[in-house]
Amino acid sequence: MELFSALFAPGLVCLAAVCALCRRADIYAALTGGAADGLKLMARIFPSLLMMLTAVYMLRASGALDALTAFLAPVLKALGIPPQTVSIMLIRPLSGSGALAAGTELIAAYGPDSLIGRTAAVMLGSTETTFYVLAVYLGAGGAKKVRAAIPAAIAADLAGFTAAALAVRLFWR
Repeated sequence: MELFSALFAPGLVCLAAVCALCRRADIYAALTGGAADGLKLMARIFPSLLMMLTAVYMLRASGALDALTAFLAPVLKALGIPPQTVSIMLIRPLSGSGALAAGTELIAAYGPDSLIGRTAAVMLGSTETTFYVLAVYLGAGGAKKVRAAIPAAIAADLAGFTAAALAVRLFWR
């Protein structure tokens, strides 16, 4: 099985190259054209991504994240969500790497088998970097009317966070 997984990607690339040669396609032109299109897309979405990442780091450095955690703690406890996971709930829609760092801190502090550690891990696996996805897909598509997409995506994230906390309580308590 390990041999198969080690040879799968190179085999797939070779198969694509053989198919392209059989069709007499210009492989080099296709690759360089794809790279050029990718660079154009990156130039279009880079400003949005840069601003989003800056906002995440500003929230963490300013202490606003800690203040919001204290404010939301009673509501989260009533919903069965550990208040310590609010950092993941706020950062995850903006930044996957920022949320992973917050989850790593929680797991290091409370342990991987704790309620908080497990909830953090399941939250990371059951939600998406919503605003990143919206910036990439809507920006790449040139969408202008996105008013309905943002509330729907936030509602999906809230459902994912709540379901993650519920699943951890049901399966590991």
